Amino acid sequence: MVKIGFIGVGVMGRPMVRNLLRAGYDVAVYTRTKAKVEAFLRETGVQWCGTAAACAAGRDVVITMVGYPQDVEQVYFGAGGILPAADAGAYLIDMTTTDPRLSARIYQEAAARGLHALDAPVSGGEAGAQNGTLSVMVGGDPADFDACLPVLRAMGTTVVYEGAAGAGQHAKMANQIAIAGALSGVCEALRYAEQAGLDTGRLLDSIGKGAAGSWQMSNLMPKMIAHDNAPGFFLKHFVKDMQIARSQPGAPLPVLELVCGMCTALEREGRGEDGTQALIEFYRAQGV
Repeated sequence: MVKIGFIGVGVMGRPMVRNLLRAGYDVAVYTRTKAKVEAFLRETGVQWCGTAAACAAGRDVVITMVGYPQDVEQVYFGAGGILPAADAGAYLIDMTTTDPRLSARIYQEAAARGLHALDAPVSGGEAGAQNGTLSVMVGGDPADFDACLPVLRAMGTTVVYEGAAGAGQHAKMANQIAIAGALSGVCEALRYAEQAGLDTGRLLDSIGKGAAGSWQMSNLMPKMIAHDNAPGFFLKHFVKDMQIARSQPGAPLPVLELVCGMCTALEREGRGEDGTQALIEFYRAQGV
């Protein structure tokens, strides 16, 4: 039986662990605050480890799903981290959305230690994690991708090899850039309809399945209409992703810049733990 250490058991991590357990894997977990996962530990019976290093030791595969690039750096390179603790030959899969340059650094250090590293960020939000339907974008060596494919398919239905180390993160950046445009488009359409006095539920029925339709419209416009800002994906994490995309060399990203500015303003107002659909509140507050 493949033994997996899973580090980061939050909104996304918990359902991903459940799907690994359903697939028959032996999973141990680590998270910084045990109290936050006590109910999850009782429900699943998984072993909790006191450090990232303890979670990595003796495991065939180590998966990380943490919040920010600095968290990734800490769990891999910091005291009590993964790299010194993992057994030779182990596979390290970082599923956090992080900086492609950090993924390349992890890959290089892992290779020097006889370890196999993949960057494998995901798209699909909490619902995708719960249903095991995540889209997984993977960078690293092709042979390592093939070896880890069964594990990744336990959590996602679309698992694509993107290229060398860091390529998975670059693919995720492209995904987030596309979301920024789609999400802001949904907000503008809804705000226009509200100001025009339209029945917004009928509007969604009218345009949601046509050329204007998108995942953002189908899944988030109903929440916007209901003034439901509960997170499927935290606004603060979307801001983090957009800031990473902005920091990469390349062509100008004017739409991303605009949406990042709006979401950053909302985060400063204390809305960071709202869902990304809370972007509509920026439009409503501005009277746009």
